[in-house]
Amino acid sequence: MTTAYTKQYINGEWIEGSSDKKVINYNPYTNEVLQEITSANQDDLNAAYDSAERAQKEWATLAPAQIQQYFDVLLQKMNERKEDIMDWLVKESGSTKMKAQVEFQAAMAIVKESSSFPTRMQGAILPSNVAGKNNYVERSPKGVIGVIGPWNFPFHLALRTIAPAIATGNTVVVKPASDTPVTSGLIIGELLEQAGFPKGVINVVVGRGSEIGDSFVTHPTPKLISFTGSTEVGSHIGELAGKHIKDTALELGGNNAMLVLEDADIDKAVQAAAFGKYLHQGQICMSLNRIIVHESIYDQFTSAFAEKVKSLKVGDPAEEDTVIGPVINQDAVERIHKDVEDSVQQGAHQLVSGEARGNLMEPIVLSNVTNDMPIAHNEIFGPVATVIKVGDEQEAIDVANSSPYGLSGSVFTTDRYRGIEVAKQVETGMIHINDQSVNDEAHVAFGGEKQSGIGRFGGEWALDKFTTVKWISVQSEYRTYPF
Repeated sequence: MTTAYTKQYINGEWIEGSSDKKVINYNPYTNEVLQEITSANQDDLNAAYDSAERAQKEWATLAPAQIQQYFDVLLQKMNERKEDIMDWLVKESGSTKMKAQVEFQAAMAIVKESSSFPTRMQGAILPSNVAGKNNYVERSPKGVIGVIGPWNFPFHLALRTIAPAIATGNTVVVKPASDTPVTSGLIIGELLEQAGFPKGVINVVVGRGSEIGDSFVTHPTPKLISFTGSTEVGSHIGELAGKHIKDTALELGGNNAMLVLEDADIDKAVQAAAFGKYLHQGQICMSLNRIIVHESIYDQFTSAFAEKVKSLKVGDPAEEDTVIGPVINQDAVERIHKDVEDSVQQGAHQLVSGEARGNLMEPIVLSNVTNDMPIAHNEIFGPVATVIKVGDEQEAIDVANSSPYGLSGSVFTTDRYRGIEVAKQVETGMIHINDQSVNDEAHVAFGGEKQSGIGRFGGEWALDKFTTVKWISVQSEYRTYPF
């Protein structure tokens, strides 16, 4: 690629940003500068939205088979570029090789699922209470979608909106995360360009939030803003969008709980908890924050879990057997350690005491944790596991629900039907019996309750989110009116 990912992608062209500011992209493990990108300003943002708006009118007229042909080529290009994409995930977001593989496969799945949407945009014909009238409900694209990309699973989570939005006849403008401008935006723009998508179907503007953040949302062109990230930022986006009567798809924070009941298979629960907590250093909205364990098996579980965690390799994410790589930046290190230190002062015990070397944090396990400690109350987003003791099933449910978040969760029990009944009582959008909390399948509803977001991604739920419906009625015989 001739731009080396240092330019904006607007209307099918790689152009220099117009701002006098820079976005500097660092490798979180080595701290080397990957590239400096001249930021987009308001003029660039206007050009991107104008391009998307012009392109959408023609894009929406294509036959389903034509759109699917573009998606077939996109999948081919993604497969051809797999190693390159995974390499960027490792060096830009600190992904381990294993996590990069998981993310690439999840991205492939969402593109494959989205490729079926053009033939699934079904309308309806409904009866009428008016004589001689037929009611048609027609489904159509919303128009232009604004996508704010995340930094933790940047490639997959950006495509989770981009692919279904484009497949249903919309066009998109993407503002990638400043920590991962390549994998949450620029490389996706390049892939669609290589797949032959028409100019303007995707536009990527890399800019500082202070310069184009709010105007990205309030601009009159986009009909929907999709954001994956923190609840604090999501709340601000929702406020701006609501003021301007725009729809939103918000997938926000999580404080996810695993409930380990007294009849659980402890070894299986330990294995699941280690994966659900430490995949990508715990920097996943669905990561386990709290492991809630029945008092009769608490000591046995915590001992086995601590030994498992001590065996996880920490280090260079580019090495094949590394399980825990760097967190995204030094601010994250300092925030996480402060929550740990404050919680220890309040009585938490460190069963596994991790050290920090730059952005590389060794895993930490805390026992004797209560729900009001910072490490349990806040979303950790780092390699720290908290284990909370409870006396019975109801207390486990109450502790799980004592959070403003409700994204994902887990229940471990050898009685699967008991697990389902417990799961129904946990206030969360997703929950998994005898599995951990990090699950994402492209055809299943994905999203949270409470402060964990608004709307659902995946399958028919994404199709509904990125389309709108219009009622068209037709009189086959003229009506009579009372005046």
